[in-house]
Amino acid sequence: MTYSPDELLEHYRLMVLIRRFEEVLANIFSEGLIGGTSHFCVGQEACAVGGIAALGPGDLVTSNHRGHGHFLAKGGDTGRIMAELFGKATGYSAGRGGSQHMADFGIGFLGSNGITAGMIPVATGAALTQKLQRTGKAVLCFFGDGACGNGYFHEGVNMGAIWDLPIVYLIENNAYAMSTPVAQTFKIEGLSRRAEAYGIPGVTVDGNDYFAVREATQQAVQRAREGNGPTIVEARTYRHCGHSKSDKCEYRPEGELERWLARDPLGVMAERLLEAGTTQEQLAAAREQVEEEVAQAVEFARQSPEPDAGGVARGVFATAGLGQV
Repeated sequence: MTYSPDELLEHYRLMVLIRRFEEVLANIFSEGLIGGTSHFCVGQEACAVGGIAALGPGDLVTSNHRGHGHFLAKGGDTGRIMAELFGKATGYSAGRGGSQHMADFGIGFLGSNGITAGMIPVATGAALTQKLQRTGKAVLCFFGDGACGNGYFHEGVNMGAIWDLPIVYLIENNAYAMSTPVAQTFKIEGLSRRAEAYGIPGVTVDGNDYFAVREATQQAVQRAREGNGPTIVEARTYRHCGHSKSDKCEYRPEGELERWLARDPLGVMAERLLEAGTTQEQLAAAREQVEEEVAQAVEFARQSPEPDAGGVARGVFATAGLGQV
């Protein structure tokens, strides 16, 4: 399949943006400027950009706890995402949601969630809405290998399958559910084979190859949009960092990270672009743009106002007879 050189260069820039955003964010955490925690997607950039590149402008995306890359790839504003992480009023959730709870319905990003597999039912419900309303839109649902052992996975995928919903379930298999290797949690080789139990297609691709992820997702999206139901796409990738910022990765075998670094998705993408005629100068210019964009995002977050304490209860729904406030 042929793609526009300008589009591919922009997608390379997006991959670099995701990588740099996460690296800078990690440094900010180490400086004690942000509280809480965060789950970085360094090494998984081809999954986010390649998967979302397969969508149309009106299609929808759901994310998970490792969701900054998905949001950026879908067109999220770098400054507003950073501001949310800083807990500032200009953030996507007005400083209340933090790393795992951001959304922008205007661009079709339905949000992330700190609950493992928690967005699979949400994505399936969104796909049901598209079918009932005949919008022609598809839903791309991102989640990790650890989510495949959760009941939400079975319930969501089974419902998507029996109702032929317009949804693609994309597993970012990064080899570990926190610190537990995939081989210790699943007997099968290839998580996409679980699709057989639901009577839908499943495919496993190189998750560090933007083109492999994009092409597999494009086929799945087309199938979904035509009314033929879901596909499970397993993208095999690797997170270069720990599960969260406090994870020292002491469970990894010696040499494993180095083997995966040899297939760094940014390097793989750059090599393919150079082979297609993109110049080193163009790649360098894209990286320079990213440095400026991330620096501006950090400055925007630093200068943004703190949330108004007087509105702490606004938008909160309380149960147990307390009513809506």
